[in-house]
Parts: sequence; C-alpha cells; structure tokens
Amino acid sequence: MNLRRILATTGRVLTQIRHDPRTIVLLLLVPSLLLGLMAWIFVNTPVFEQVGPAMLGLFPFTVMFLITSITTLRERRGGTLERLLAMPLGKFEFIAGYTLAFGLLAVAQASIAVAYAVWVCGLEVQGEPWLLILVAVTDAVLGTTLGLLASAFANTEFQVVQFMPAFVIPQILLGGILVPRDQMPEPLEAISNWLPLSHAISALNSVSTDPNGTETVLWHLAAVVAFAVAAIALGSITLRRRTV
Repeated sequence: MNLRRILATTGRVLTQIRHDPRTIVLLLLVPSLLLGLMAWIFVNTPVFEQVGPAMLGLFPFTVMFLITSITTLRERRGGTLERLLAMPLGKFEFIAGYTLAFGLLAVAQASIAVAYAVWVCGLEVQGEPWLLILVAVTDAVLGTTLGLLASAFANTEFQVVQFMPAFVIPQILLGGILVPRDQMPEPLEAISNWLPLSHAISALNSVSTDPNGTETVLWHLAAVVAFAVAAIALGSITLRRRTV
C-alpha cells in the first residue's frame, strides 16, 4: 500500500467532482432538503422527533451509495480504471483513494445535514451533538464503501439502481424505523443484528434520546466501522478492470 498513490487517486476524484456542480449539489444538499421535507410533513406532531435521527442515517447513506457506485462503474466502463490499474496502482489503493475522497465529501454532507436538522428543523438531541455528527459521517462513509462494493457486480447504471432493492431497502425495513428491532419476530431481529444500517440507526437514536448512552453509541459505531472496513476489503478483491 502506497499512501502517495492513494492521495493522488483522492485528488483526481475530488478534481473531477469539482467540475460537476450538479453532483456537488446532490451530495451536499439533497439529504438536508429531504430532512426539511420530513419535518414539514410532520409539523406539530411528534413523528419527526421519533424518526428524524434515523433519517439522518438513511438519506446520506442512500445518496452516497448511489453516487459512489455509479461513479466507479463509469470509471470502469470508460476504460479509466483499466488504464489506472495498468500503472503501479493496486486495487486496494484505488478503493482506498475513492473511499477517502467520498469520505471527505461525506464529512461535509453529514455536517450540513445534522446542523440543518438540529438548528433549522428543531430536532432535539439529548446526547452530545458532536457524537451525532460523528455517527452521521461514519454512516455516510459506510454508504460509500457499500457503493464501491456494489459497483463491482454491476455492468450498467441501470443495474446499480436495481441493487437498491437488494442492498438498501431490506436494511431500511429491518433497521428499526418502522418497528423497533426488539419487537420484530426473532428471525428478523437476528438478521437485523447483522445489517450495518441497523447499527447506524441504533447509534443515532441513542444519541438523540439517551444523554448517558455514549457507551452504547460507541459500540454500535464500532460495528458500523467494522462493516465499512470489510466492504473496502471485499471491494478491492472483487474490483474488475473492465466491464464484460
């Protein structure tokens, strides 16, 4: 692993995105706008207080998953990935560079979303606000790493979109947003325990409702980080030079 080549890949990705203002707007503002819409829909009800923390995990996760997977797929379809890997650039360095680039964007995205939810939409947080930002950022990075992994199995952008029902929607249904996870049938609760988004949502809910839940939050956060690292490792193994 060469840190210089990883940083060079990161710089190339950020330079490309800098010349695409529509992608920047989509990355940074869409999760906040969706949170604002949720708060507006459920104004004068307690619903936003109940589901708002989970939405802080869901919207950035979904946006980063889609953008990362489609961007990586385009690199492969356009032949850029094959040319890059013909140079002294390893698959892990390519994945790590992409993760770092989109991770930096995730920091900005999650920070804007948390600030907007708390100070504009009025989401009440019983725990430490910095911990809420940390969990939201980690969750967005998780979406990035899973997007990189999913891109290895798709040949077209249309197939990437079709992966949403396979990778993301089951995690939403079993993540505890609709029904608390401890109230699900035992088999579904067991499956939920092995899904990364479940731990991200649990961490966000703990920060929002429990002022003394730092230990619980950090445990769930460690699980999210472990899933993200595993996705990076699998993504570097399954990455293909070209689309067949």
